[in-house]
Amino acid sequence: MLKWVLVVVLLVLVTGLLRPDTAKRLRLGRLPGDLAFRFRGQSYHFPFTTTVLISVVAWLILRSL
Repeated sequence: MLKWVLVVVLLVLVTGLLRPDTAKRLRLGRLPGDLAFRFRGQSYHFPFTTTVLISVVAWLILRSL
């Protein structure tokens, strides 16, 4: 099972690095529940909903194998 988790993590990293426009089209990181705000000129982003969504999808994929 650890191998599959590693494969999924590497796949997400490679996809994010090679195709950042894909995340924009899927609107990941900008879902309702993701927090983004500016404080003293710094931007802070907390993608709570995106993290939960990706975790559930990964769990469902791993559960079906």
